[in-house]
Amino acid sequence: MTLLIDMNLSPEWAEFLKASGLEAVHWSRLGEANATDQEIFARARVEGWTILTQDLDFSQILFETAASGPSTILLRLGDELSLEIRQRVAKIIRHCQSEIVSGALLVIDEHKARLRKLPIAS
Repeated sequence: MTLLIDMNLSPEWAEFLKASGLEAVHWSRLGEANATDQEIFARARVEGWTILTQDLDFSQILFETAASGPSTILLRLGDELSLEIRQRVAKIIRHCQSEIVSGALLVIDEHKARLRKLPIAS
């Protein structure tokens, strides 16, 4: 599983997640900074990557299209650069890895994590 870190998150996430034993790359190493969400979504889907983002648009695209991928991890956190928060996120991702690989939307907020299998039915 490769995590594609969206532009709205710091590139520090990629280095932190790699150090935590997860494969990760920041979008800035792959594409244009002004790429649309649809472009990032399409590339992640083709490559089989999981999107890590704070952007609600990706979950909206999954819902509107009833797509079975790419898996998306949506962070709804205050201080995304806090070491404690990043450690918690990495732990949750590792714990949910098999579901993420199978196709899922994982929402992580300050207090809990919610996992929904893809596609998301209305």
